[in-house]
Amino acid sequence: MALRKKALRPIERLGALTLLLFAAGSLRAQNPRPVAFIAENYDVSATLDTIRQSLTATVKVDFKALEVSGNVRVELHPNLEVQTVKSADGKLLNFERDRQNPLFLMVTVPSPVGAGGHLSLTFTYTGLLANEENSPVPGVRAAVINHDFAYLLLPSRWFPLTDYPSNRYTGTFRLNVPASFAVAGTGKALAPTPTAGKNPIDGDRIVYTFECKNAAPNGTFVAGNLQLNPQQAEGVSVSVYAPRSASANAGDFAASVARSMTVFSDMFGALPDPAMSVIQIPDGTLREFAGPGVLLLSQRAWDPKSNDRTIARLVASQWWGNEVLPASPSDVWISDGLARYSEALYAEQNAGREAGLRAVDEFAVGALMFEDAAPIAQAARLAPYSADYRSVVMNKGAMIFHMVRAQMGDVAFKSLLHDFYTKYEGKSARIDDFAVMAQQHAQASVRKGDAPPELRGFFTQWLNSTGIPEFTLDYVVYRTPKGFRISGKIKQPLDTFRMPVELRIDTEGNAELKTIDVIGSESDFTVETFGRPKPGGIRVDPNNLILKASTNLRARAAVARGEELAEQGRYYDAVVQYQRALSIQPNRPLANFRMGEAFFYQKNYQASANAFREALQTVPEPAEKWTEVWSHIYLGKIFDLLAQRERAVNEYSKARQTNDNTGGAQQVAEGFLKKAYTEGEKTAVAPGAGGTATPAAPAAIPPPSEGNRPVLKKRTDPAQFLP
Repeated sequence: MALRKKALRPIERLGALTLLLFAAGSLRAQNPRPVAFIAENYDVSATLDTIRQSLTATVKVDFKALEVSGNVRVELHPNLEVQTVKSADGKLLNFERDRQNPLFLMVTVPSPVGAGGHLSLTFTYTGLLANEENSPVPGVRAAVINHDFAYLLLPSRWFPLTDYPSNRYTGTFRLNVPASFAVAGTGKALAPTPTAGKNPIDGDRIVYTFECKNAAPNGTFVAGNLQLNPQQAEGVSVSVYAPRSASANAGDFAASVARSMTVFSDMFGALPDPAMSVIQIPDGTLREFAGPGVLLLSQRAWDPKSNDRTIARLVASQWWGNEVLPASPSDVWISDGLARYSEALYAEQNAGREAGLRAVDEFAVGALMFEDAAPIAQAARLAPYSADYRSVVMNKGAMIFHMVRAQMGDVAFKSLLHDFYTKYEGKSARIDDFAVMAQQHAQASVRKGDAPPELRGFFTQWLNSTGIPEFTLDYVVYRTPKGFRISGKIKQPLDTFRMPVELRIDTEGNAELKTIDVIGSESDFTVETFGRPKPGGIRVDPNNLILKASTNLRARAAVARGEELAEQGRYYDAVVQYQRALSIQPNRPLANFRMGEAFFYQKNYQASANAFREALQTVPEPAEKWTEVWSHIYLGKIFDLLAQRERAVNEYSKARQTNDNTGGAQQVAEGFLKKAYTEGEKTAVAPGAGGTATPAAPAAIPPPSEGNRPVLKKRTDPAQFLP
């Protein structure tokens, strides 16, 4: 019998149409229109006007057509006003900004160019680059020109780009700057050329020229009071650019870079050009950034010892992010996620297994901060370098690589990374490319008679969905003739979950480790042991091979979000996160300590003192024991500000009695015992979550009126990518 179609009522038709339009809009957002032309070579001449804080440039671009088209689309900073676009024969062409997204500029050529054909266009433009206004990276000063310095990071699109972040190209860059400036950046630097300014106000000028002969995402530069410090370490040439006052540790930077280069070259394969430049970038922009052959660290992060792992990640970005590029903004897991996980590989190789596990622990906390913002495979929905981008793409992404490694085994996993780099060096790759190769390596490395890990479903589960399991156990122990039998269920909230999960049973004899295939929200298991299981001695995933939630991790993630907000000066919002952490895990000392800090810099001294007292009431975890000594120091500062010197001395004395010198606490306490703390006094700052002193406040964040406030280091070591 034929089925009759049901007629839709008007309201139903409207709803169906709305749904279709929403779906179409979502698809457009996730799948940007493919480019018709890609840039292959640039000739850039740019003048940096530090008085007017503007950029004026003439850029010749050689394009290649990927399909038949008469429209060239480029990405250019919205603040840069295009004056002319000319063809190779000098004719003026029509162009206009995209009205919906002014980042895009459309140029119409006289006649369509066939696929594989070439086209040259010359752009002239000018505009102000004074702050983050209209920045292509929301909220980030990606390109700034001022009286004392300038920086032009590639994500700012300060010259016309195509298919960012996937395109690679050659080029020549000429930067005309004040004679007092030096310039460092991507490419080979030629001898600078002095030139006269256009008028007396401009003064003497100098032109720095950089040749970029290797096709790569070139075009990142820093200008200002920079001094070149050439270094050699373990056969690696490292050029360190920094002000003279910050150049004393150039050798330590070179040693850190060389260690990372050695580890990753052995693990992944050699880079075409191993020479590196480390450049200090002013505060107020990204805390760190990597381009082809260049590693940028902000002034507040300019410490090679406390940032050794950060340097390792920037070095790893030479493999994952420069040599191997993501094929689209949705494929950045294979660059930013893998560069982040390379931190753990480096830490493990350089300082031992425990150091690597500490890094993984930080990744897990960072992943829980904004895990539900988007699936990793939809990373294009997230603003690059934002807090949720770091949480999803970098930290959760790193944890997924860690889980793949656990399922494949070390040998197969490292072989996979080496072969993946070998195949895609100098190319772009997609998430699917990595997933397919991982499955092939897993099958090839499995022992005869064993089943290979099911990675296809694993990647689908972890890359295309949100959600993190939180395991609980229900079980009963029975006595048997040969020992004991544990029968129970592993529970977690994700219905689509499937993974092999380790179960550790601590007994009165030797501990036993079993692997359970957990499928769905509830999985039965039965385990036989010889010894009697200890009370509470059964743990799920004891070696932390799986990204999972727990009370401890969720509380730490809330504290980390608060630290990030406090670093931006948003103390009220930070306190909300600290209170959330305490609702998850009451009386956690770190949450109370951070809340005390936030209140202190709001000058709410009674609330601050209450929070520090609460922090001292509970014994902290070993990694957070430093909160004790610093709580006493802050209490002493509060009493000094309230003209209660005797009580202040008592707190400083208690700080001394802890014998904890984390972040130079003993010297700080000793100093305040001799001389009372006064408002606005600059002192050493409280340590970050890792137990090391945090850097000075970034210039982009106005300090509170009290004066010197510490920048609160985020709990997850990147979480150190934004000011």
